[in-house]
Amino acid sequence: MPVGNLGPEEVVTVSPDQTVDEVVDQFESEEVGAVVVTEDDEPVGLVTDRDVALAVGDGDDVAQQSVEDLMTEDPVTIQEDAESIEAARTIQEENVRRLPVVDDGGQLSGIVSTDDVVATVGEQLDDIADTIEAQSPDYSP
Repeated sequence: MPVGNLGPEEVVTVSPDQTVDEVVDQFESEEVGAVVVTEDDEPVGLVTDRDVALAVGDGDDVAQQSVEDLMTEDPVTIQEDAESIEAARTIQEENVRRLPVVDDGGQLSGIVSTDDVVATVGEQLDDIADTIEAQSPDYSP
């Protein structure tokens, strides 16, 4: 299954000059734990609720800082036509939990997370189990 079909259709995005306070409001209102920072529809960063929590934990007053000060720059991305197994491999190799999905022009078209990959693999395993049971009437899990 192509990566472009895995994650949510709408990606929550922000600009680098927005404040962390505004991003936290988006986390709550959009019920997400990450936003993609974009410029000209291309991903230039990623901010997660964990990033904010760690910054607050450092004792900083981050609310009025710009997103640019907190974001992970140049996030690892994946092409929308890549297969889900490639997303799993990239997540593992790059040690990330989320991958912005881009089209051939480098513009943001989605986001895929470890949860999306696990859910997809689980569905595929269910399909395989159904096939095994259908082909092997004496099989009992």
